[in-house]
Amino acid sequence: MKRVSLSVAAILFAVPAFAQSSATAAAIGVGTARGIFEMNQNYVMKSAEQMTEADYAFKPVATVRSFGELIGHIAGSEMMFCAAALGETPKGEDDIEKSVKTKAGLIAALKSAGEYCVRAYALTDAQAAGTTKLFGGDQSKMFALMLNASHVGEHYGNIVTYMRVKGMVPPSSQPRAGGM
Repeated sequence: MKRVSLSVAAILFAVPAFAQSSATAAAIGVGTARGIFEMNQNYVMKSAEQMTEADYAFKPVATVRSFGELIGHIAGSEMMFCAAALGETPKGEDDIEKSVKTKAGLIAALKSAGEYCVRAYALTDAQAAGTTKLFGGDQSKMFALMLNASHVGEHYGNIVTYMRVKGMVPPSSQPRAGGM
């Protein structure tokens, strides 16, 4: 009788736990991509705000983008990737980089791109499984979301180098309230 009681108890506790883990697993896709994007976007935005207007022209070496061009590239790419995820026609990836040159303008463009991407990261996992065109091929919308999140992170890594060369502490290395 103890074995039956233990077996029943195990089933009663396992079923809700399984249901919860299945529900959690279903929310992992877009939710995880959104979390990575938001973290990286936040670091890029804080970096853009910290950098002086004069240093928007800074290039660590002549063969790379200036800090301002890098911010413009990130904003333009976000617009492109999120448009693909939404199934909308993207603007040119380099439109912002080529046309916006001031700190205020680039911060506004970055903010606008982030706000646009909010819609893309609101897709359900089922919607994100649909296909879209990206770089001339068929990809899942989730691929576009993940590529966007990782692309922003990739370029935040560049930004960290620019900031360190300028003697600045990048946002991800700054002390946080309440500790790590």
